[in-house]
Amino acid sequence: MSFTAFNFEPSLQEGLDAMGFDRPTPIQEMAIPVILEGRDLIACAQTGTGKTAAFVLPILNKISKSGSGTLNTLILAPTRELAIQIDQQIQGFSYFLGISSVPIYGGGDGIVWEQQKKALETGAEIVVATPGRLIALLAGGKIDLSSLEHLILDEADRMMDMGFSDDILKIVNYLPQNRQTILFSATMPPKIRQFSMKFLNRPEEISLAIGKTAEGVTQSMYSVYDTQKEDLVRYILSKKAYEAVIIFASTKDKVKALYKVLRKQFDIEAFHSDLEQVEREKIMSNFKNKAVKILIGTDIISRGIDVVGIELIINFDTPSDPEDYVHRVGRTARADKEGEAITFVNPKDQYKFVRIEKLIGMNITQNSLPEGFESGPEYAGEKSKPSGALSSGSKPKNKKKKKPNNKQAGEGRSPAHDSKPRSNAPKPQAAPRPETPKSAPVANETTETFSKFGQRKNVIES
Repeated sequence: MSFTAFNFEPSLQEGLDAMGFDRPTPIQEMAIPVILEGRDLIACAQTGTGKTAAFVLPILNKISKSGSGTLNTLILAPTRELAIQIDQQIQGFSYFLGISSVPIYGGGDGIVWEQQKKALETGAEIVVATPGRLIALLAGGKIDLSSLEHLILDEADRMMDMGFSDDILKIVNYLPQNRQTILFSATMPPKIRQFSMKFLNRPEEISLAIGKTAEGVTQSMYSVYDTQKEDLVRYILSKKAYEAVIIFASTKDKVKALYKVLRKQFDIEAFHSDLEQVEREKIMSNFKNKAVKILIGTDIISRGIDVVGIELIINFDTPSDPEDYVHRVGRTARADKEGEAITFVNPKDQYKFVRIEKLIGMNITQNSLPEGFESGPEYAGEKSKPSGALSSGSKPKNKKKKKPNNKQAGEGRSPAHDSKPRSNAPKPQAAPRPETPKSAPVANETTETFSKFGQRKNVIES
């Protein structure tokens, strides 16, 4: 189908035409009619499926029809980066509409605080906010939300993982009960469904298959030891003059360490939570404009960063959650373009990688290490176990007996240690810990919140 089938206002359709939007994605095709009809919605769709436009476009169309000049829509997002991205997309779509939006997020100085407070008080039609900063502004100012008609939660699962559940419920208490509520989530575990029933009214449900990576992504892996990773990433980056690359590491400490190694040779920046907001915005802007070619970060940039044209994703560390793999890989091959995703898998992460292959429903190609590299560990595939003999991804010491020489005399275990017989005496056992009593069962929160299903109540008393 075409976007013209939605019968958007002419000014909105003109903006879509100018931006080259022709056909809606599956989530847009399913979600837009539901939102236009004013029904509450729970939608499950992963990164890269066009979900932002799925809720922004029908909201813009409704505001354009009503001509509302007051606060109409509140969009909650888990991170400042996603809030900024959503705000930028709203500005693009509403270019011919004259509808205003403002992002509200933490960081910055007192001037930023006052600017955000004033924007809320004077009233933009759409506010895109992170929960923590919005709670602070609501508690400290006279902000009128009585005109609000739409509440949208984007990446609800991520907000819950980050501990924003209570903040969301507090925000809901400030809002009119007669509103349309829309919840988007990349995953839909039972806790999300139960949580959503506290403030949604008989929602429609849409779910797209989780775990499907884009068809344009070429996926492969290297079975490596941790000691081989740095040399391998340098080799890959040196093969081609890439215009846009993201490298994912498991922790911000690894991000910082890898950045120090690679910056001597490549045009690269590190993106992590220790940076000031101004620094993060500058780095992301430079990356989007191709002034910076390579970005290293944690999973903070696996969701909500919409950059078209990323050619290569390198998973320096195998993600622990298979769905995080899908989100990382979803950064490339966007807008019908092609991309490549390469994952480094050490011995302790082989079981994680098997789970990834099961989720996406395919066997990922294993690459041979380049010429000049020592052999990596054997990839066990389906035979991998959650906890094997190796406790880390390090290369095991060679246990074959070799003739000692001067160079080896100071390395590894000493000959005296090697020849020492092992004791067969049993090791003393620690006294067993007293069993912790099981907690009492928790009452069903959904039942307590509603007198009957679908009747919305505010859940936090003022």
